Amino acid sequence: MKKRKWILLILSLSVMSFVLIACGSDSSENEVKEEEQSETTETETEEESAGNEEAAEEEAAEEETLEFLSMLTGGTSGTYYPLGGEMASIITDATGVQTDALSSNASADNVVALQNGEAELAFVQTDVMDHAVQGINSFDGNPVENVQAIGSLYPETIQIVTKKDSGIASVEDLAGKKVSVGAPGSGTYINAEQILEIYGMSMDDIEAQNLDFGESTGGIQDGNIDAAFITSGTPTGAVEGLAATVDVAIVPIDEGKIDELIEKYPFYAKDTITAGTYGLEEDVVTVAVLAMLAVTDNVPEDIGYEITKAIYENAGTMAHDKASFITTDSALDGIGIELHPGAKKYFDEQGVSQQ
Repeated sequence: MKKRKWILLILSLSVMSFVLIACGSDSSENEVKEEEQSETTETETEEESAGNEEAAEEEAAEEETLEFLSMLTGGTSGTYYPLGGEMASIITDATGVQTDALSSNASADNVVALQNGEAELAFVQTDVMDHAVQGINSFDGNPVENVQAIGSLYPETIQIVTKKDSGIASVEDLAGKKVSVGAPGSGTYINAEQILEIYGMSMDDIEAQNLDFGESTGGIQDGNIDAAFITSGTPTGAVEGLAATVDVAIVPIDEGKIDELIEKYPFYAKDTITAGTYGLEEDVVTVAVLAMLAVTDNVPEDIGYEITKAIYENAGTMAHDKASFITTDSALDGIGIELHPGAKKYFDEQGVSQQ
């Protein structure tokens, strides 16, 4: 009997031991789980905090950037600069963001400045912008990926300017002459290359001079150069200044060559400089590209929308002659790159879309 009691006692103690061990194991597992959950929560909290800090920093940087907008234009004697000044005032009033129009070396340099984050807005030729996005010509191997379009503005006429008594009456007559073609890589330079190419010529066939518009017309007036390629809206201030001192001639481009040029480079269009401009006695047939306004992709959608709306709805208040060309009807002509979301929103509201 006593032996049975001892056996029962031993069995009871064994059961209690197992129960205590199990409870201890469950407690340990629960502690481990609680520690893991605590660590996970702390990690998530830290990540969330870091994310919030990063978002706050980005928002602060964005707000700082938008205290001012820099608009790159062109030389002071061209069309970009005076027209850009008017636009900058309108944008400032519409957005509340101080916008300054700055003189520059125009198209190619403007795109590089946008690419490098040195400005937010810029005047650019549509052909140069196309080359930049494709990474060709002066952008060979360095395609631009952070620039979008606001819209087209007006035709930029390729004007081959010379004196009336220079003896230069055709593009072929430029051979062997001192001819200003703008800065290497500039829109004017590329236009000169492509027009010479259509005539079976190259820069090697002329004595190329890399001058800006003011230097070009000054050089023609002084007799230091014979002619100049000037790509700008007409009338161009520098050429008007030249016409006030000497009789000016504009070298025409043959109709057949215009067709060849447009077939090879579709961003060109036939254009005419009308009689009376610069004192010309007859219309002169030539070609044009389009001026456009480009913007960096870090400009917020709402600001891009207000910029676009301000320009196209206030063009009628601008004093510059070229403002009459700034309409929603032609705003997307020649635009081969992506529109800024704000610009797209505005044009969608107007029922205008890219072809």
